[in-house]
Amino acid sequence: MKSTQTFASIITIGDELLIGQVIDTNSAFIAQELNKIGINVKHRLAVGDVWDDIWQALDEESKHAEIIIITGGLGPTADDITKPLLCKYFDGKMIMHQQTLEHVTHLFDVVLKRPMIERNRKQAEVPDVCTVLKNDVGTAPGMMFEKNGKLFFALPGVPHEMKWLMENKIVSILSTKYNDSFIEHRTLLTVGVGESFMAERLIDFEASLPQNIKLAYLPNYGMIRLRLTANGNDKDILTQTINEQFNKLKLLVNDVMVVDEDLPLEVVVGNLLKQQNKTVATAESCTGGYIAHLITTIAGSSSYYEGSVVSYSYNAKEHLLNVERNALEKFGAVSEETVTVMAKNILQIMNTDYAIAVSGIMGPDGGTTDKPVGSVWVAVASKEKIVAKLFQFRFDRLKNIQLTAINALNLLRELIVDKH
Repeated sequence: MKSTQTFASIITIGDELLIGQVIDTNSAFIAQELNKIGINVKHRLAVGDVWDDIWQALDEESKHAEIIIITGGLGPTADDITKPLLCKYFDGKMIMHQQTLEHVTHLFDVVLKRPMIERNRKQAEVPDVCTVLKNDVGTAPGMMFEKNGKLFFALPGVPHEMKWLMENKIVSILSTKYNDSFIEHRTLLTVGVGESFMAERLIDFEASLPQNIKLAYLPNYGMIRLRLTANGNDKDILTQTINEQFNKLKLLVNDVMVVDEDLPLEVVVGNLLKQQNKTVATAESCTGGYIAHLITTIAGSSSYYEGSVVSYSYNAKEHLLNVERNALEKFGAVSEETVTVMAKNILQIMNTDYAIAVSGIMGPDGGTTDKPVGSVWVAVASKEKIVAKLFQFRFDRLKNIQLTAINALNLLRELIVDKH
């Protein structure tokens, strides 16, 4: 199945991106929005606030893509050089855009109730060769240019402003102009099989895929997302073809599949609890509330999540979770006995249907010969059953905490679906 593909390049501008002071989330969002309308991202490039570097990036990326989207450098400060550069790049001259000036003036006079200085007023200046894209949620307008049949978009680097312009302006423009190709994704989540073993398991399946469908392995924290991506010009045929291949893939990994959607584990567990009208509470030691954090990042989690006790010390475990001091001294905080009691007692204290308890040694120090760094006991409980499991992680402190949380949630998922 042949497909006519449209390609885009994303250029993010700012020294703060190159030194790691700011993480580039804009590119990820833009790529996702483009992908939804069948546009492939060819390159993602970050450049500093350097005139020659930005100019070179525009030249180079326009050789590879029909669409170039730029974010950053449109603000009112001296290092915001994108707008004057674009003015020169497209042989324009700077003019005051009256509608933008009225919008900026309204923001300062009515919304912000602050005086507008000349720097703010200059944000309404644009190259006369651009199409202005009104930014309803900020002061810097978006801009669209065309050169040699290529479309260039300049967006503010402020994430919520960039997102608004992508969703409310650019997607509709591109959907109208480039409506001859489609992209479909299907993603599932597996747990318990390493990437190399999974690749070996799927070697024949991957080799048999149609030319327009590709399989990607996305490993993370003991899990792998498997994603099929298909390109084509006929949406109905494309959907049918990728669904057929996805069903084959599901059969091949059914024993380790968590969910056949692109969902994080905390959402999967939350959905199971909501479907069964059940509740959960957590008792955390080594994760310091990170499991609670993951659960409560999901909107609506209050319907199934009761709360957490972060019992880091012996005293906290004794007085908040009723773990006997003698047991703590005999078995230690990092033990099957301790997490089992923690899970059992938080279940009663919070009066929930399920519970999670964790206790471990996250590192970089604190380990012993018997209990090295990365040793973690996890227990999950219902009113009828308690399951405890020892994990041995081998990474830095933060990753060990994240791995503990993910594995604890998965252990709870298995208890809920009764895999034990």
